Amino acid sequence: MKYLLLFLLVLVIFIISITLGAQNDQVVTFNFLLAQGEFRISTLLATLFGSGFLLGWAICGLFWLRVRMQLAHSQRKLKRLQQKMQNETTAVTASAPALKE
Repeated sequence: MKYLLLFLLVLVIFIISITLGAQNDQVVTFNFLLAQGEFRISTLLATLFGSGFLLGWAICGLFWLRVRMQLAHSQRKLKRLQQKMQNETTAVTASAPALKE
């Protein structure tokens, strides 16, 4: 449900940007680092929105991947510690003399 709402939010933002961009046929001068160009404002809006969206997903994906790798490492470490603890418990139980009551 959460992902559906997120998808709908992104879809609404995308539709609004396309609608606003389609109504603006004005040509603007856009200065970027190495050059300068004249673009229709609708094309510029769509390009910048798309590149920002992709950049945001890439950054979030990298953080998600990092967290998943840390989780996998922690789970492996926990499993090793549990096995070690279980081996030590069985070794102590086997070596301890039986108590007589």
